[in-house]
Amino acid sequence: MQYGMPTLIENKTLAENISLCKELGLDFIELNMNFPEYQIDKLENREEFYHTAVENGIYYTIHLDENLNIADFNPLVREAYLETTRRTIDVAKQMVPLKDIYGNQDQPLTINMHMHHGIYITLPDKKVQMYDRDFDVYMDYFRIFRECCEKWIGDEDIKIAVENTDGFRDYEKKAIEYLLSSPYFVLTWDIGHSKAVKETDVPFIAEHESSLKHFHIHDGKENPPKNHLALGDGEIDLMERLKMAEKCNARCVLETKTIEALRKSVQWIKCRK
Repeated sequence: MQYGMPTLIENKTLAENISLCKELGLDFIELNMNFPEYQIDKLENREEFYHTAVENGIYYTIHLDENLNIADFNPLVREAYLETTRRTIDVAKQMVPLKDIYGNQDQPLTINMHMHHGIYITLPDKKVQMYDRDFDVYMDYFRIFRECCEKWIGDEDIKIAVENTDGFRDYEKKAIEYLLSSPYFVLTWDIGHSKAVKETDVPFIAEHESSLKHFHIHDGKENPPKNHLALGDGEIDLMERLKMAEKCNARCVLETKTIEALRKSVQWIKCRK
């Protein structure tokens, strides 16, 4: 099993993250594009990222900006997110050799993405999601997104992994199923997120088990909802989830938010090997 860490807010530089990754004996770092230091113009400094990884015997996966909204109704915004995805795929192509050397050649390099819910309009008796109302337009944009990603990735060993967050909307499930019908798209199971929303996404994820290639592993609770806890601090049957990850030949990011929680999680894993 390949275990990695997220980029942590306590670590302000790539060097600090790599130092912690090596200290804990982890295999990779998931570079989070929500951070200013991992914006696309920074990631395009390929030599720094590549050579630093080689020097330390690790590799990277990538987490796209959580605000990424490829179905935004504003064409200027939509095009900016498409261009961000294109350039991120181009960066990922340079990182595939690192994955092959220091990771598992049987696992694709993943670019993780969230589904943006879009805006909703509040009526006296209900809330209306605009993507639900204008579903045909929404799906048109996803068709464009899929076609572009297929072209940009080409023959490279890269997959775009769609992550669950606070419960997939029905219109999102239809879009995800459309993406998963392409070999270029897979699923990320964030087990803490699904626990915090009372496992509402589990039936959908289980239905598409064959597409699971990436896991975000952290503990969580249902009442009150909490996630990103250190392993062992919540209510999740972690061994069951890890067995599923192994069955799917998926890599796992120990996605805590603090160094202390990450250390505790790594120790939890070591004690159960």
